Amino acid sequence: MRFTDLAVLVVALPVFLLAELPMAGYGVCAAAWIAASAMQIAADRHAKRSLARGNRNSALGVLAASTLGRVWLVALAILLVGLSDRDAGLAGAVLAAVLVTVHLAGMAIGRLMASDEGRTPSARLHQGGSGRGI
Repeated sequence: MRFTDLAVLVVALPVFLLAELPMAGYGVCAAAWIAASAMQIAADRHAKRSLARGNRNSALGVLAASTLGRVWLVALAILLVGLSDRDAGLAGAVLAAVLVTVHLAGMAIGRLMASDEGRTPSARLHQGGSGRGI
């Protein structure tokens, strides 16, 4: 469930082609989304190492910074393409909204289905670091 958003991104390409939607919107949104996903993976790895060392502040800080960074990266990319071509900006914004929705739903379902040992660092932080609750 973790990478369902990337599957939706792949499926969106033929939809953009068949519907003759602006490819600039797809390209910019896809590039920003992939970069943001890579940023989140790196942040999760850093947070996991920080939690293993017992440094919850570092883990929380990097997860917060990466979440804000992802939002700004995707929003600015769509804004910039929208300033040059309104239709491309709209297409990119709609695609980004779908990707965010699928990403959040996938995270929620994944966390509900995951065992305590398999949870992401942000879930362990929320539960007191060990994944066993307070």
